[in-house]
Amino acid sequence: MQAKKRYLLVSVGAGLLFLVYLWGLQIGEFQQQPYQYHQFPQYPQYHQPDYQYYHQSQEVYQPLPQRSPSRPPRHWPESTQLLEPYLEGGEQEEDSPQVQHQHTSPRERRAIRDNIYRNKRCRMETCFDFARCQTGFRVYIYPPQRGDEISETYQKILSSIEESRFHTTDPSRACLFILAVDTLDRDQLSAQFVQNVRLRIQSLPTWNDGRNHLIFNLYSGTWPDYTEDLGFEVGQAMLAKASADVVNFRPNFDISIPLFSKEHPLKGGGMGYLTLNDAPPSRKYLLVFKGKRYLTGIGSETRNALYHIHNGEDIILLTTCKHGKDWEKHKDSRCDRDNEEYSK
Repeated sequence: MQAKKRYLLVSVGAGLLFLVYLWGLQIGEFQQQPYQYHQFPQYPQYHQPDYQYYHQSQEVYQPLPQRSPSRPPRHWPESTQLLEPYLEGGEQEEDSPQVQHQHTSPRERRAIRDNIYRNKRCRMETCFDFARCQTGFRVYIYPPQRGDEISETYQKILSSIEESRFHTTDPSRACLFILAVDTLDRDQLSAQFVQNVRLRIQSLPTWNDGRNHLIFNLYSGTWPDYTEDLGFEVGQAMLAKASADVVNFRPNFDISIPLFSKEHPLKGGGMGYLTLNDAPPSRKYLLVFKGKRYLTGIGSETRNALYHIHNGEDIILLTTCKHGKDWEKHKDSRCDRDNEEYSK
């Protein structure tokens, strides 16, 4: 019995000595490492010279001094190993323009969106008064004010309504209201930008925070960010807009319309080619686009990546690089060919 107790005590003592030995090894390794971590702040915008990073100066990457790690370094991918570009010839398009002070921060974008689209949850059941439509669907266009300049495109929209059987000159019978002020182009750099739209809309006698109103818009915001800043609050009005953002679009309430030019005819021409059981329609061209191919900024990556579907037969994409004053600075290998085909 005494022998068993002595054997048990010896085993326990040997185990304790082994644990103490391991603990001493860890303490010694810890003391050999330089204690520098207390100097590092927790904010990512500050860098200490002990960290390894690369500094870009005149497109030349120079390694800065680094700390000798006590542990094997992790092999992260180098910053120069970029994905293969989809564009032809490896050309890379800049997603942001060079003028930094003209950028709109994400916070400013949210502020603009929240200010203009305050009634994000508007639906026909909540922001439209169906009682005004009990006697029929009538559309009223506000009379233009003195000095109003209306673009040719917006005048076509108004004329098509005035010549329809739904138009009425009596606002008390109207189910839907259309503004006389031109809201198609809300780019502040555009010559067709209308000033003081907010005050003019809010002074309308039947505005009622936009209830039962329909607003048309093709362009919003300005270069380089092209935010959806209309310059006035939409309120409870329905918005018929081109290139609408999915964040701001109110389903079953707003209307998504195509972006059309001023050359678009007011009325359609002859009868179409669609006949019974004729799918797809027997037309020569399946898809046609002619416009500007932005070399930088929002939309440049998408338009530059679609050139490959142009086959010159039933799918025609004609684009030009001539957009802005400094387009030649961002000129790529396809610009000369695209500009030539666009001018034909």
